[in-house]
Amino acid sequence: MNTTALRSARLGEMASLDDTDWQLIELLRADGRAPFRELAERLGITEAAVRARVRALEADGCMKVVAVADAGAAGFELLLAVGVEVDGRAALEVAEQLALLPEVFSVCVVVGTYDIELLIVARDHAHVAQLVTHTLVAVPGVRRLHASLAINVLKNQPDWVPFDD
Repeated sequence: MNTTALRSARLGEMASLDDTDWQLIELLRADGRAPFRELAERLGITEAAVRARVRALEADGCMKVVAVADAGAAGFELLLAVGVEVDGRAALEVAEQLALLPEVFSVCVVVGTYDIELLIVARDHAHVAQLVTHTLVAVPGVRRLHASLAINVLKNQPDWVPFDD
């Protein structure tokens, strides 16, 4: 099954979720380590029902519970948005290679001003300079970089999905 078909199937699964499933997802978004007993009490169902629903939501690909590292706590104080223009190589190939860099946490092949958009973290300004002037430009096919340094991050919510209407 191709990616579009998988996405459509998953959207169909998501559309069939009931109110309890949505409430369970919202509770787990707030605290992914909440005990099933507590979730059951808050939802007014049995602990076994919560366990079964979580397993079904994960198996259907509608939800996954993961740990999210705090970049700031790990010493990465700066956030960069980088537009990448590609030349002489397929944008997807360049994007796949850029995705291997540990500082890169988001890679999108796009249609627009750039061929690829990256979100990158850096420890300090010297690290930014190293990334922009040495690391990124060393990737074959990178023609030009358009880097922007975030000066005030208002929202960086990796668990965000537009569940609310």
